[in-house]
Amino acid sequence: MAITTLARSPGLAWSVPNILTYGRVAAVPGVAGCLFWPEVAWLRWVALGIFIAAGITDFLDGYLARAWSQQSRLGQMLDPIADKLLVSAVLIMFAADHTIASYSLAAAIVILCREILVSGLREYLAELKVSVPVSKVAKWKTMLQLVALGFLIAGPSGDEIVPGLTKTGLVLLWLSALLTLYTGWDYLKAGLKEIIGA
Repeated sequence: MAITTLARSPGLAWSVPNILTYGRVAAVPGVAGCLFWPEVAWLRWVALGIFIAAGITDFLDGYLARAWSQQSRLGQMLDPIADKLLVSAVLIMFAADHTIASYSLAAAIVILCREILVSGLREYLAELKVSVPVSKVAKWKTMLQLVALGFLIAGPSGDEIVPGLTKTGLVLLWLSALLTLYTGWDYLKAGLKEIIGA
């Protein structure tokens, strides 16, 4: 994994890619609020709609930033934070309503611990004026997490339409947890090289 030093990109705080990222952050309380009443079927569909819209912005903000040459330090910092907030909030709500229970809680713990580890590493490296870019594998990991959580958000309501949707979501959650371990170790190795050399 490459570690690069980024130049400042002033004037891009309100670029379209960054606005999409802000929207993903704003979606977090909306999704969590809908999941607060997991037994209300229509709220699950609302949560899923908001969640899917947020997931689409995860693709669009990076694509548009590259296509329009609007990449910025703010965007590169905020994009993974928005992903972490969305995933973490949904995992906590699922643990609270027992959508994720028993051994599957281990997958959620792995995901949350990795996010904390990487966030701490990024904060430390930021003080050294060093940025750790999001790798392609990390992007795939995030995409798998979002798909898994989307299935789980649909939950029992989704099972009535597509039987086994919740079980599929749990399997994908475990797969994303394994990928999370891999990418976490990848980030840790890259960060340790910089820390040891500092």
